[in-house]
Amino acid sequence: MNGRSALIGFAVSVLALAASAGTAAAAQAWTPPKTPWGDPDLQGTWPLDQLGRTPLQRPPQYGDRLYLTDEEYKKAMAAAQVGLKAAAKEEKDNKLGAGHWFEYGEPLRQTSLIVEPANGRLPPLTEKGKQLAATMKSSWTQTVFESPDDFNSLDRCITRGLPASMIPFPYNNGVRIFQSPGYVVIQLEIVHETRIIPLDGAPPLPSNMQTWLGSSRGHFEGDTLVIDTTNFNGGTPMTIVSSRATSVPTSTQMHIIERLTPTDHNHIQYEAVIQDPDILTAPWKMSFPWTRNDKYEFFEYACAEGNEQTGNYIKATSPRFAEARAKNGGIAAGLQHASELGAPTNAPSPADNIKR
Repeated sequence: MNGRSALIGFAVSVLALAASAGTAAAAQAWTPPKTPWGDPDLQGTWPLDQLGRTPLQRPPQYGDRLYLTDEEYKKAMAAAQVGLKAAAKEEKDNKLGAGHWFEYGEPLRQTSLIVEPANGRLPPLTEKGKQLAATMKSSWTQTVFESPDDFNSLDRCITRGLPASMIPFPYNNGVRIFQSPGYVVIQLEIVHETRIIPLDGAPPLPSNMQTWLGSSRGHFEGDTLVIDTTNFNGGTPMTIVSSRATSVPTSTQMHIIERLTPTDHNHIQYEAVIQDPDILTAPWKMSFPWTRNDKYEFFEYACAEGNEQTGNYIKATSPRFAEARAKNGGIAAGLQHASELGAPTNAPSPADNIKR
């Protein structure tokens, strides 16, 4: 690193620390409203669609630097504006595409959502983690499907799991918080899931009771909601943050502690520390702001229409069904028929189709 680069990096770090201190001071100076029963009121809609331009893991060129320089941020914002105008361009071109589908928003000043380790990247896998990662399957890694086990939990419209469900995705990023005496409820737009979090001090489920989203228990530390989650079934990838980012497994030993701190009426600072000693050699932490948007509307997450897609893909690709496909004309015959009618024959593969 030359002297000028070092000076820029130092200046950015100083500004970042100043901004962080300012945010902390503002949070201490601001007192959130209370619910009628006395808990800090976090209710509202907090979509993650404005965070999609900031990667979960830090690109290696930034090293340990947490924040973009002014010049880097300006370029990132310019690139984001192109994406934000994509839907209008598609309307003008009379061509529907990703501009109507993806919700990436604008970048943060952060270089990554992960803030620990210092390099902003997931820790290395353990030997067991590597072995499990090598056996993971999904619609993005397979072309022949023999059973539902060849699909991951999101392919099957079950869940993104945790911590993935709390990380921005290309679409369906809605997050809502509801509260009632003794409970906080977090509703997720994608896979239409609802996390019901007791605040009554009850112990977690027995260790032999394991679920897709684990067993969550919460409490308030001042104005900060702290959520402690264990009892995972180890059946989901850790970071389904895009269609192909599915190669980090989880285990029943995963433990997540989340902290939701309101910093003003329109912002919550979200933090999560994730440890899974069976899979990763060290814990990791992500931290980023949520922004209120009570005008955001949830769309139905229909996923695989009629819940028939998984079975159809197995029947369409497995050698076990080759005779049935040949007897009934099969995929090739269908494409030939479409060609004769003048229709396009570049049909999506099962791996593509399952995301639609």
